[in-house]
Amino acid sequence: MSFENTYAVVSGGASGLGLGVVERIVAQGGKAAILDINEEQGEKVAAQYPEQVIFVKTDISNENDVDGAVDKAVETFGQINLAVGCAGILGAGRIISKKGPMPADYFKKVIDINLVGSFLLTRAAARVMQNNEPIEKERGVIVHTASIAAFEGQFGQVAYSATKSAIVGMMLPLAREFSKLGVRIMAIAPGSFETPMIADVPDDIREQLCATVPFPSRFGKADEFAQLVQQIVENQMLNGTTIRLDGAARLQ
Repeated sequence: MSFENTYAVVSGGASGLGLGVVERIVAQGGKAAILDINEEQGEKVAAQYPEQVIFVKTDISNENDVDGAVDKAVETFGQINLAVGCAGILGAGRIISKKGPMPADYFKKVIDINLVGSFLLTRAAARVMQNNEPIEKERGVIVHTASIAAFEGQFGQVAYSATKSAIVGMMLPLAREFSKLGVRIMAIAPGSFETPMIADVPDDIREQLCATVPFPSRFGKADEFAQLVQQIVENQMLNGTTIRLDGAARLQ
């Protein structure tokens, strides 16, 4: 597959890593549907690229929303051959804190958005990709966002790490299942990246985080994430695993 011939759906595409993916797709001549809960930002991005981008307000944890959004993308573009899952929340918090035990509903919310949302996007994308005309026996690519917290979760990241490690665990069984469809699936595990999630982190904490990255000692950029998505799309041997994108960082 070529990135310039991409017809994509990108969850969380209105900002952060997802927006980086959308902008890279557009720059290379592809088309993308943004699936996001942030209507104002999503419409703003779509208005910048009226010939290439559409926005569909989507609760990624709601199966009717996700199925409908993917169907809308197919109706608009004729097909989709790439799905990128970037929607997610941090869900930071201790299981036992001064406020008492973590509410089960809070934990479930993180699971619903980060993990169930990834499953729903995968299911919806594979459902329509199986009908694509194959190119070198390939009908589509799915890329999800894990995290290095899947491997070295920090204090207070139990809910977040649980969802990200689950995404890592889904890759191989899904790749094996989708092999009959001609659909590849991969995950990227980014380290510390410039996203809205960390926009309010104080400068001293940002410096500490950057210092934990051996090289380059800085936050990653959304386009660096998007560049790896492109490489996954274009390299047919990448399938069924997770790639760390972290400058050799290991969380303490």
